[in-house]
Amino acid sequence: METPEIHVEELKKDPEFLANIKRLEQECKEEESIAKGYQLLDAHLVIESPEDEINEVFTFIVNTAFDRLAEYLSTHRSFDVVNNVEERAIARAIYEHAIQRYSENDKKAAKEMFLVLYHTVDHEELKDAMMIHACAVMAGNSFENFIEEMVDVSEIDPNDPLAFFIQTFVQPNDILLAMFAKYVEQGKEELKVLEESK
Repeated sequence: METPEIHVEELKKDPEFLANIKRLEQECKEEESIAKGYQLLDAHLVIESPEDEINEVFTFIVNTAFDRLAEYLSTHRSFDVVNNVEERAIARAIYEHAIQRYSENDKKAAKEMFLVLYHTVDHEELKDAMMIHACAVMAGNSFENFIEEMVDVSEIDPNDPLAFFIQTFVQPNDILLAMFAKYVEQGKEELKVLEESK
């Protein structure tokens, strides 16, 4: 099935599409919804909105996600990334921010965010994938090296709601976690602070 071609110039003038963007902006702010923030971001990207508008939405997504993360950590709740669209969007925003930090070589922040996701995500495979991300950082892998040498993108299912998260690697997860055993221990040690505050 072919995807219909998107005519950007027509969309920019389409009153219904523009009204939907306005409605989304309002709902986003009123509900502080990160999931709707992502819908809004997608709409702005499709019509190639000015960069400051795109950045404003992205800033809203990231700031709101970290506010929610703080709430979840203080109440010891985890993210249901399978059944809850909003919680999946929170985890995605934190993950994308962690990936950005990693790509900018801010390894300390990236590692901490991957570990926090490992701690807060309620999904075994995704937890393992987050630990592998954190271990790759701790082992000193550059972001480029991680993507080129460790990640396997051939198996990504575009219909998987968790496709935003890298979860497939050139080695099976259990083998990678065994190879990274000392970093897994180190990561779990660092997470004890969160465990002990329960």
